[in-house]
Amino acid sequence: MKTSSKFSVLFLFFLLGACKNEPQTTAESGAKKAESPSDFYDFSSTPSELLDTLLQQYEVFSLETDLNTLTPNEQKMIPILMEAAQIMDELYWEQSYGPKSWLDSLTGKEKAFAMVNYGPWDRLNDNKPILTAKAKYAGANFYPADMTAAEFDAWQDSAKSSQYTMVRRNSSGKLEAIPYHKFFAKKLERASFLLEQAASLADDAGLRNYLQLRAKALISDDYQASDMAWLDMKTNKIDIVIGPIENYEDQLFGYKTSYEAFVLIKDMEWSRKLEKFSSFLPELQKGLPVGDPYKKETPGSDSELNAYDVIQYRGDCNAGSKTIAINLPNDEEVQLKKGTRRLQLKNVMKQKFDKILVPIANELLDTSLLKHVNFNAFFENTMFHEVAHGLGIKNTINGKGLVRTALKEHYAAIEEGKADILGLYMISRLKAKNEIQESMESYITTFFASIFRSVRFGAGSAHGKANMIRFNYLVEQGAVYKNKDGRYGIDFAKFDSAMASLTQLILTLQGDGNYTKTAQLVKDKAIIKADLAKDLELLKQKSIPVDIVFKQ
Repeated sequence: MKTSSKFSVLFLFFLLGACKNEPQTTAESGAKKAESPSDFYDFSSTPSELLDTLLQQYEVFSLETDLNTLTPNEQKMIPILMEAAQIMDELYWEQSYGPKSWLDSLTGKEKAFAMVNYGPWDRLNDNKPILTAKAKYAGANFYPADMTAAEFDAWQDSAKSSQYTMVRRNSSGKLEAIPYHKFFAKKLERASFLLEQAASLADDAGLRNYLQLRAKALISDDYQASDMAWLDMKTNKIDIVIGPIENYEDQLFGYKTSYEAFVLIKDMEWSRKLEKFSSFLPELQKGLPVGDPYKKETPGSDSELNAYDVIQYRGDCNAGSKTIAINLPNDEEVQLKKGTRRLQLKNVMKQKFDKILVPIANELLDTSLLKHVNFNAFFENTMFHEVAHGLGIKNTINGKGLVRTALKEHYAAIEEGKADILGLYMISRLKAKNEIQESMESYITTFFASIFRSVRFGAGSAHGKANMIRFNYLVEQGAVYKNKDGRYGIDFAKFDSAMASLTQLILTLQGDGNYTKTAQLVKDKAIIKADLAKDLELLKQKSIPVDIVFKQ
């Protein structure tokens, strides 16, 4: 961990240098603009010492890779894609908080904190108010801040629950759903132009087709064709994930998707190592520990596993904690027809393992378990988490529609929980076939140590809730326990049993679309209890970083 003064200087240099002269985002439709969150939140000063502590949660990491392997045209594409990614950043500010103009009134540490959190709340601590006295609105800026859930429910408009609409009040004060491509028209037209420009330079035909279709999708909100094209491209060295993708920011209903972008360079050698695992997906689906109705869907046959170095995170993916793997597209129809692509973000993953997970394990695990913690297990646990998103069921078995719709605001948490535990379950099945090299003790120990790493992002996010459900379930089943010295031990036999039973529970809740029982599971288990809170405080005292922030 860097010293306090050195860390603050670096952090402020990287963040404040990045935010100079960024254009401000405003609504671009003719409808009445929603009130700025600044109208609802009273900003107050924050002690400098607190900001020092919050900023020191992050380790600065430079996003780099070797670009010399790219062709001259591919190298020309990089700055164009980065500019398009920056536009996604501006759109996400509007969705998650509102106009960035309030940043102009901030300086130094306050501005650095606001930049990494995309607002005045601490995303690593359940959105605790820091630069404000008011709580974060669950609907972010997707909905009017004075809108009630009852008002929304009574509103008759099929577009209100669309992934791609902003809800605003019209001139008469009534709710109105405005498509993203109209609300953000000017910015999206620019981003679309940039993708077309990048496409003209693409040497790879698959990448060129994808960029052209994605350019059209940004200005139409119709992403399915470009999602299909993204899965079709196989030999591209450069990749970009761009658009409104995840629904984590909408904690009111879980409907709205947020803009984000990753600019990626594929690691061809590591990707080749992962190719064989896609062929096991149909067999793994059939082997799920649930009844046949809950596994009747067939995963798409075009799924891929690839490894990448990331050179740019922008928008939703850059807010607070940083993801280390992606499973896309989220479109259930595309997943069933063609599958998904799992992207392992290798350079970021290695940094988190070395700087965060290993120090945590050294502090909290029984010393006899430390030999089982290794990067290969961490990499493959993360990979199969993403694989698991494509298994299970997308449509309820009893006519309640999509699982996503039936479970509402709890869908994201329960889906992340499924991916976590099902991923490990799949590893156990592949290990029994001798298809993977590490011991199950290594996979389980590294998996358990990573819970402590992930839960430090806060129990309020979808991933945080999933982590706590898993942790508390394992403790209740006796799969993990505390020794007299306060360190954690693992009962591997009980862990194996708990892994299967939790997998079964979550897959059943999803298949049934059981909102009531899912809500109860979240209420009972998605909490940080006092004993764990003490352990997390110890990690804080030891100055182990919670996450990383990028120099990019």
